[in-house]
Amino acid sequence: QVQLVESGGGLVQAGGSLRLSCAVFGRSFSSYNMGWFRQGPGKEREFVAAISWSGGNPDYADSVKGRFTISRDNAKNMVYLQMNSLKPEDTAVYYCAAARYSGYVPRTFDGYAYWGQGTQVTVSS
Repeated sequence: QVQLVESGGGLVQAGGSLRLSCAVFGRSFSSYNMGWFRQGPGKEREFVAAISWSGGNPDYADSVKGRFTISRDNAKNMVYLQMNSLKPEDTAVYYCAAARYSGYVPRTFDGYAYWGQGTQVTVSS
């Protein structure tokens, strides 16, 4: 089994930055492709960013490209999401997820088998 625990959320003004962290507990972390999703008030959960097991091929939603950076440290079993130039529309609960298969890096919800409990990010205008 794999357990994911997010941290780093909070309240920030528009234009500010936050760094989310995801600690992964379980075997073979380095073999999992990892992703970040978010769910805003009254919205469906949406893809934010993903990264392959090796740390390559980062992929981003158009809405965050150029502002967010996903990274991982396999030695520490950690995944990060650096969020800069935050906007009020980035307000959401952010979830870390581990993909089902190592062969590709999915953008869809059903491509991920394990999820964290989420961390709230609120951006004030």
